[in-house]
Amino acid sequence: MADKKAVLFKLWGVVLHTRPEQVFEMFEETHKLPSGFFWKVVSDEESAMRRAERGKLTVSQMIPEFDAECVKVASSQGLALPSDFSVRGLFNKFGDISDINMPVLQTAASLRQHGILTGVLANQWVDDSGTGDGSACLMSLLANHFDVLLQSCRTGNRVPESDMFTSALQRLGVAPQQSLWLDDSEEGAKAAEGVGMTSLLVTNLPEALNKLAEFTGVQAVTGESLPVACNPEEVSHAYVSIKPGVQLHYVEQGSGFPVLLCHGFPESWYSWRYQIPALAEAGFRVIALDMKGYGESSAPAEIEAYSQEQLCQDLVTFLDKMAIPQVTLVGHDWGGALVWNMAQCHPERVRAVASLNTPLFPVDPSSPPMERIKSIPIFDYQIYFQKPGVAEAELEANLRRTFKLFFFGSGETENRPLLNTAGVCARGGLFVGAPEEVPRSSILSEAALNFYVNQYKDKGFRGPLNWYRNVERNWSWLCSRPRAKLLMPALMVTTGKDQVLLPVFSKGMENMIPKLTRGHIEECGHWTQMEKPTELNKILISWLQETLKLPGVTVGPRL
Repeated sequence: MADKKAVLFKLWGVVLHTRPEQVFEMFEETHKLPSGFFWKVVSDEESAMRRAERGKLTVSQMIPEFDAECVKVASSQGLALPSDFSVRGLFNKFGDISDINMPVLQTAASLRQHGILTGVLANQWVDDSGTGDGSACLMSLLANHFDVLLQSCRTGNRVPESDMFTSALQRLGVAPQQSLWLDDSEEGAKAAEGVGMTSLLVTNLPEALNKLAEFTGVQAVTGESLPVACNPEEVSHAYVSIKPGVQLHYVEQGSGFPVLLCHGFPESWYSWRYQIPALAEAGFRVIALDMKGYGESSAPAEIEAYSQEQLCQDLVTFLDKMAIPQVTLVGHDWGGALVWNMAQCHPERVRAVASLNTPLFPVDPSSPPMERIKSIPIFDYQIYFQKPGVAEAELEANLRRTFKLFFFGSGETENRPLLNTAGVCARGGLFVGAPEEVPRSSILSEAALNFYVNQYKDKGFRGPLNWYRNVERNWSWLCSRPRAKLLMPALMVTTGKDQVLLPVFSKGMENMIPKLTRGHIEECGHWTQMEKPTELNKILISWLQETLKLPGVTVGPRL
């Protein structure tokens, strides 16, 4: 126990921007009640709200008693309440404006990554009002971000009572002397100190988080910090059987309208690690696939198993098995090509479509596809990838070197070799001329590097490379399909420093996609999700929320 540290956060006013007194003040102003009216009502320990916080009443039981208490206090003050007065709207306001302090969530994730336990203590009531899922969404979100979530209505104790603190510390197995409490009230701070904890009074959140760093030794999370990353050991994993012997592995987080993430080469579902929590918290059901041939999904040896026609059919089967009639698709690299083909060939299943880096390349029946590839020097690596076994041998020879050469930030041009995709065939290999020892990029943590290595050490690169080996087959299939405009909402995100999928390749897409929205990140290379996750998340979330605000579409609360 002595070696463990814990940080506990108060819900109202710390984890959430909102404090109950703010809601009370708003309601008092609306109903022209004197300041402090509601605090007078709830200050009695036997008030309906206090009893609800202790779990003795549900919300539906509390509201009529609270109404009666308001009438009694108003009468004692010579006030006349409207005949239709009810505090029901007051408690609806708690759900409406209870917005999360995102730096607190990011800080909690960072603390947990450094082995420090976290918890939230909440004065909360059992919500049986049937007015929505706001409370449930909030509690579910917090339970996924903190090691313990203690609600007063489940324990019978309230913050700042000492039993609330000791109960949380016992669950975490941490001594009070090794624990820090963040509270926006002096009463709560002193109560935590009374049980032996260190307390931090939160009057300015950024300053408080900096002081927290002094206690924990973990650097404070700021607006410049990376978004919360998905932990492979904590996210929900599952498998869908596509046909006998072939299954797709995926991870899932969040609730709301489904958003399916499709990665590219040579990646994994884990390449979306910074997007999964952010999109889930924005109110979407996020599903990130290990694409066929990758990670824990099946990797058949047959080249034709990776044709775009077959891969699209696999996605349709996946959606059928998941009982998802329509989905929003987001793809990167080869995943981008796949989602464009899904939108063209299975438009009834695609609510909206987004691609990172990969534009929609219109098929040209008059131009043989291999000739087109050969005409673009930076696509020479694709020619090199054609012969089975050749690229596999090079890429599998030293997996750590392979991923350190592939994954690098666009600003890291000094002290590391650039991956030149032109002249690969003439050189005799993609990595020919690169040093054996390669520095790891700042966009690739040691933990992430180890994850990718472990994902490829058994199955290797045969499946991923087979995506490149269906050029003629893909062209023939797409030529046989109707070439109509894409009428669903679409997003194209380009990056200024991608050396292969150049922004200019996306010129003229509006001619094929009338509802195209564009996003651009200038100082970013090919690995958009990893290099500029904050900027990308803003683009994706803004577009998704605007696109999916339609009747009948369930979008969770904006937390």
